Amino acid sequence: MALVATPAFAQQSGKQAMDHGQMQGMDHGQMQGMDHGDMAGMMAGNPYGQAEMDMHRKMMAAKQGDAAEMWTRKMIEHHRGAIAMARVAQRDAKDAETRQMATMTISKQEKDIAELQAWLRKHGKRAQ
Repeated sequence: MALVATPAFAQQSGKQAMDHGQMQGMDHGQMQGMDHGDMAGMMAGNPYGQAEMDMHRKMMAAKQGDAAEMWTRKMIEHHRGAIAMARVAQRDAKDAETRQMATMTISKQEKDIAELQAWLRKHGKRAQ
């Protein structure tokens, strides 16, 4: 998969970097006091919300190893998240072409995960 940097992407990335820098001064400890009990309400109307949150949490937790191993582990979770979202599309999308693309996505993502797992094993790392 190739990524193409566009001026709009670069501009957005710069904005995100600036926003992240501003967040560093925040007291993130205060976030624990937030009312997370209404997560269902926050996800209302978004059938992908749970899959998105799970993927994000698992990607953030993949911290072991050097940069190569960490990237590999994060990408495995990224691909698993794509599979979870594709399953939602298969189940909920009314458009047949979308369901077909979701099915193809699952197949492709499973292949990518297998390649990433093989890289881990080849380098003496525990598969996940």
